[in-house]
Amino acid sequence: MKADLKIAFGSVIRELRESKCMSQQELADYAEMDRTYLSDLERGLNYPSLNTIYKLAEVLKLKPHELISRVDKLML
Repeated sequence: MKADLKIAFGSVIRELRESKCMSQQELADYAEMDRTYLSDLERGLNYPSLNTIYKLAEVLKLKPHELISRVDKLML
């Protein structure tokens, strides 16, 4: 069964954030978003906008397509 897209995206963001030893607040601040929105993303409650994907990828030191590729792997 395929993973839900929102849940897959959230899992990837949480894993990357934790691998960089960042709190939700730190990532949210660097990506210029509210911490509660980031929390919703990580819990699979919201879809990210294209702008959000680009901001998160930049802060996490990835290209946007690399971030999406990680999500895509969970969707299989």
